[in-house]
Amino acid sequence: MPYTSAHGTRVQYEVDGEGPGLVLVHGTGGDAEKVFGNVVGQFSGDRTVVRPNFSGSGETVDDGSELTVELISDQVAAATRDAVQGPVDLLGFSLGAVAAAAVAATAPGLVRRLVLVGGWAHSGGPRDGFYFETWRRLLDTDRELFKRFSTLTGFSPATLDRFGHEGLAHSLADAWPPPGIGRQIDLGARVDIRGLLPRITAPTLVVGLGGDAMIPMEGSRQLAAAIPGARLVELDGEGHMDWFADPTGLVELTRDFLDAD
Repeated sequence: MPYTSAHGTRVQYEVDGEGPGLVLVHGTGGDAEKVFGNVVGQFSGDRTVVRPNFSGSGETVDDGSELTVELISDQVAAATRDAVQGPVDLLGFSLGAVAAAAVAATAPGLVRRLVLVGGWAHSGGPRDGFYFETWRRLLDTDRELFKRFSTLTGFSPATLDRFGHEGLAHSLADAWPPPGIGRQIDLGARVDIRGLLPRITAPTLVVGLGGDAMIPMEGSRQLAAAIPGARLVELDGEGHMDWFADPTGLVELTRDFLDAD
């Protein structure tokens, strides 16, 4: 289990495979394995796949202070440089998309191609503030209600029905969420990377999730509009975490984009 350091933090990451670098960045409440464990094998046959855990996830250790986009993006960049020779392809999901966009903006020589999935540019809207505040209050007052709310807003209705009663009951029995999720939620409520996005020079694919009740599709539209030359693809009806259950479509989109001349 390799480690590196960034801003006084001990950053843990996973690395698999051989070949050009592909870095996968998890989102709020996730980690390298929980989010990408079901896709790493589909890339590691011809790529070195690096999966960093930023603060609040995995075995990454810090001083427990307030998180910033600068900190988590620097942790991602540090793990990338430690694990593989760049430039790399970089995929970020949710809060990981925010971190990945910041890496691409501040370390352009490190990123060859950029994929942003279910991300957003800022949390300044009334709906965003209301959502993050509700999420945080549920975490602080009732963990089971927090998990129910996260499941109901994280997956589309069709996916939830496919889980069935047994699958939904199993989700409540899971040990999730991790202890560091509160700090990550607080950071999500403060996100504003609008000033960074015009600085991104890497070819960028923005994947928006059309049925996303957690981070609505408008967040991906904001990213695509602000990043020069970005391509926007909307997955119609897809919930924020639907691809956890079936990553086939996202893997195909990503491979096609990364392998393009």
